Amino acid sequence: MVQKLMIDADPGIGDALAVLLALLDPELDVVALTAVRGCVTGLQAGRNLQTLLETLDPPKWPRLGVAEPVGEHEEEPWAESSAARPFCDVHGRYGLGDWPQCAADLHHPREAAKVLCDFARMYPGEVQLLCLGPLTNVALAIKRDPEFLGKLGGLVCLTGTYEAPGDVTPTASINCFLDPEAAKTVLTAPVRKTVVPLDATRSIHLGFGGLDRLEFSPRTPTGRLLQSLLPYTLRAHHQLLGLEAAPLQELAALSIVARPELFERSPAHVNVELEGRLTRGMTVFDRRGLQPQPNVDVVRRIDSDGVWDYLTSMLREHC
Repeated sequence: MVQKLMIDADPGIGDALAVLLALLDPELDVVALTAVRGCVTGLQAGRNLQTLLETLDPPKWPRLGVAEPVGEHEEEPWAESSAARPFCDVHGRYGLGDWPQCAADLHHPREAAKVLCDFARMYPGEVQLLCLGPLTNVALAIKRDPEFLGKLGGLVCLTGTYEAPGDVTPTASINCFLDPEAAKTVLTAPVRKTVVPLDATRSIHLGFGGLDRLEFSPRTPTGRLLQSLLPYTLRAHHQLLGLEAAPLQELAALSIVARPELFERSPAHVNVELEGRLTRGMTVFDRRGLQPQPNVDVVRRIDSDGVWDYLTSMLREHC
């Protein structure tokens, strides 16, 4: 059965790869793509989603939702924290490496939170939401419709850490760090959702050897896009972060929707720290054995070979 899916993203090369694969997967019906301020500005995130659609030109275009405007001169999301900057810079100035940007903005933009609420209402219990960036739009959707989460067929959030350290700070992942108030609103809501923490995704990465094994044709738009994005992200992670491989956390999160049998989850209770000078944005999981009622299912283990097989099979069959 084909799964209806909405993707909320801040592309970002990793997000772009996940969106691309979701559009290729015949078992997924991507009904909406919504932009959120994260590794790029909200405005740029919307332009990047539009660029991806114009480049790939899928048979069925999802509805696009734009990030809520924050002013004429929107600051970079990481403007107040130099710690976050390297994790955003690896995606290039505009988020998609050196891939050309689309020429024009949407004529009739729709706000992301409204698009999310509209499809949840249109397909109650049928559409899943995959969040690859900060949870800003989900919090806004809850504010617009307090029953929003209950109307979804599932919510998967790429955010937080369970036991491992963070990436942007010692305690916080970048998606939680950039809007911890939204993360707290969403994760503590009394509706179960799936959290994909950094711990679970660190085995999913792309090195130069893995790039050589991927099969895609440079004669197709998808192949040309991948030929641009993937080498760029590998070079950037090496030059800016000293890493010999680029993490593919977003691919892991997409795979939870597309191939749920590849993952092990356990119920947990989580909250988000807002006040600590050193711990703002930390996801605090109660592991005392006396935990309150679980509010999330947290991914603990991933079949990394299975995720890699999913990636390669999609590219081989549809590129």
